Amino acid sequence: MQFDALYQEIILDHYKRPHGRGLREPYQGEAHHVNPTCGDEIDIRVNLAGETIGDVSHDGMGCSISQAAASVLYDLVNGRTVDDAMARTEAFTAMIAGRDGGEPDEELLEDGVAFAGVAKYPARVKCALLPWMAFKDALVRAQAATDAAQDTTKVGGSA
Repeated sequence: MQFDALYQEIILDHYKRPHGRGLREPYQGEAHHVNPTCGDEIDIRVNLAGETIGDVSHDGMGCSISQAAASVLYDLVNGRTVDDAMARTEAFTAMIAGRDGGEPDEELLEDGVAFAGVAKYPARVKCALLPWMAFKDALVRAQAATDAAQDTTKVGGSA
């Protein structure tokens, strides 16, 4: 029971004092996702610096779980390599879906483990995953924009 109270406190702290909130520029990829079940919304921007997540910014409205999950996402992926960010995304998703084998990796997920109990509440799973799915979408868009810019540079540079 003590862990539940601690986890609730972590979620509320991220909700009240969100990390990374406020959409920033520059960015190469942006995604807007909505949970039609409850009306939660999130905008995520991703700025790549080579193979590193140079910045992730977010803004949105919704329940404490969706907004706190965006804050935790920022802490877990900002400044990390794309591969590390995707590993953390997959670990968080597996934990929320109850596929993590029962014990989330605290070293990998840090404050994200506070969301482990969400798996018990199917209606809240979408709330917790909303910013993470938007992040994956924005990351794919950022990678495509970066690849397109590199292709244009190569074509323009060889003429």
